[in-house]
Amino acid sequence: MITRRLMRHTTGDDWRNFLIAREWLVTNGLGGYASGTLAGIATRRYHGLFIAALPAPLGRQMTLAHLSERVRLADGTLIKLSGEAHDLPDSSPHGIDCLTEFRLEMGLPVWRYELAGATIEKHILMPHQQNTVHIIYRLLHGDSVRLKLMPSVHNRSHDAPVNTPLPGVFRLTEVESKYELSVLPDLPTLRMHLHGARQAFTVNRQTLAERMYPVEESRGYAESGTLWSPGYFRADLSQDHPVCLTASTESWEVVTALPVDEVWRLEHERRRRILAAAPEGARSGIGPELVLAADQFIIKPVGRIADSARASAEGDEIRTIIAGYHWFTDWGRDTMISLEGLALMTGRQAEAGYTLRLFAHYLRDGLLPNLFPEGDQQGLYHTADATLWFFQAIGRYLETTGDMETLNVLLPHLQAIAEHHLDGTRFGIRVDPEDGLLRQGEEGYQLTWMDAKVDGWVVTPRRGKAVEINALWYNALCLLGQWVRRVRGNTEAGQWEAHAERTRVSFNRRFWYEPGGHLFDVVDGEQGDDAACRPNQLLAISLTHPVLDRRYWDAVLNIVQDRLLTPFGLRSLSADHPSYNAKYDGNLLARDAAYHQGTVWAWLIGPFIDAWLKVHPEDVAGARQFLSGLKDHLNEGCIGSISEIFDAEAPFTPRGCIAQAWSVAEVLRCWVKTTPDVHKA
Repeated sequence: MITRRLMRHTTGDDWRNFLIAREWLVTNGLGGYASGTLAGIATRRYHGLFIAALPAPLGRQMTLAHLSERVRLADGTLIKLSGEAHDLPDSSPHGIDCLTEFRLEMGLPVWRYELAGATIEKHILMPHQQNTVHIIYRLLHGDSVRLKLMPSVHNRSHDAPVNTPLPGVFRLTEVESKYELSVLPDLPTLRMHLHGARQAFTVNRQTLAERMYPVEESRGYAESGTLWSPGYFRADLSQDHPVCLTASTESWEVVTALPVDEVWRLEHERRRRILAAAPEGARSGIGPELVLAADQFIIKPVGRIADSARASAEGDEIRTIIAGYHWFTDWGRDTMISLEGLALMTGRQAEAGYTLRLFAHYLRDGLLPNLFPEGDQQGLYHTADATLWFFQAIGRYLETTGDMETLNVLLPHLQAIAEHHLDGTRFGIRVDPEDGLLRQGEEGYQLTWMDAKVDGWVVTPRRGKAVEINALWYNALCLLGQWVRRVRGNTEAGQWEAHAERTRVSFNRRFWYEPGGHLFDVVDGEQGDDAACRPNQLLAISLTHPVLDRRYWDAVLNIVQDRLLTPFGLRSLSADHPSYNAKYDGNLLARDAAYHQGTVWAWLIGPFIDAWLKVHPEDVAGARQFLSGLKDHLNEGCIGSISEIFDAEAPFTPRGCIAQAWSVAEVLRCWVKTTPDVHKA
């Protein structure tokens, strides 16, 4: 049993603040989720007990937004297990003060409350690939208590502001203790059922007072909004009779197909199988936790009917990767960077193959989509690097699986990609015939991974020949040459190898910045050559085929370590640059201004460790030490996962998405890579 446990270590406001600052996440393999703070207080627009993943154009919808939980003890004492921030000054006992333990049990959240003479545990799970949530209460010790559960609902996009008006008048219907809430024909029906002894439901329709969402306020968004409740459920909770509230947008036939205890057993069994399938290096230390965290990002996108039909016709299944929770969908770049860590380092090679073959169908003009907007079936293609990361992901997949059939399917697509880049494609992406380097950029677009844009302002445009784009381009040409040689022979391979060699020579001639002892970030840019010290230069060493000559490796690695390395990843810009911003905070404009101007990115620890081991191949123990801060971070932010970004200076406050795919993927990949026996193999 894989368990991460947080015990009560203080009291009063310190304990409350500790619980409010930490979050939990449960997902359903469709992109849907449940999430909140450990305190049970919603602080974000995305906090809710049930966010359903629905076909386009709906996307992910907030449905069961909150659950007020009250316990009446045998002596009549009332205790509120969860509530809102404005409840805390209330003089009545509060569950925060009774919460003695929070733990992840096989990656699923469990709360333990010690009340006067009663010990209650609460579990939350979502059945895999089903829009359903089960909230389970168990009495471990003490006399029977009475539970009162009041659901609060909305029907809005999970991305919509919290002050979004309620969509209309909710209609409540009931058949044999099964309750349905509906509001508009095109919005999902929420089905709820309480399993428990002496259960009952009291109708008490009400629009609830304004709820406060302090994180939204701190980010410059609407900070309060209303919810609606149909009434409340009641049931007796005893040691022999647990209580479970089920909420779902599935049909009743699906919801009631299995008893809750069977659903619980099967989900735990599914997780045990995931752990058993992981390679040896992922089975020690934090490896198993990261394997379970990785599972949250690999999804079946429910809205893409044509893609699903095509995959089925080809004998495949449809899979993609959510870039981050709560607000990201699947992004081409993030998917390709994450695929090795999330799928290949967890023994899920089949799903990696499904994902690669799916994305090949999305190619347009030699480009993979940058992202799929929420609730949309069509991708947006403004990216210069996602397509090049495609080659790296395929290379790692083939190295792991030896799947020549997939290579044969993909090879024509890969050659077409290279030809489009040579001839020129969208957004100014084209190889310069003068030197063989890849140029990118078009006014108003952010095309590299440093992609912040707000109100038409592209913060780091990087138009020109960017260092990591050309490292990726060289790597792609080398891989393509290898694959063409393997499948079609030497004659066709030679042209790609010649392009690669020309790129390598030009790269080393143009990108070395002698005064700084590192690489230019961009050459031939709008303002000439940009000598900013950024982590992008590491890709010239870290990729399968490093474009940078060996004589420069030590200097680049040393300056990155000295100026950019932190316990939680790499700064996106060195502190001596005039645009450096140490803190990612405030409204959208302030945050995006800092997003790639110093902010620490956890995923960059992966390229750093790759480069470190190329320069210091015997220092596996030293390489693993670079993961120690991120290992400790599993107790911060979203418990058991890794945040997207961190402030650039101590205390390195976690920011951005609470759980990010490439953060988890790269830490897991490097954890496996720095396992001594694995590294020797």
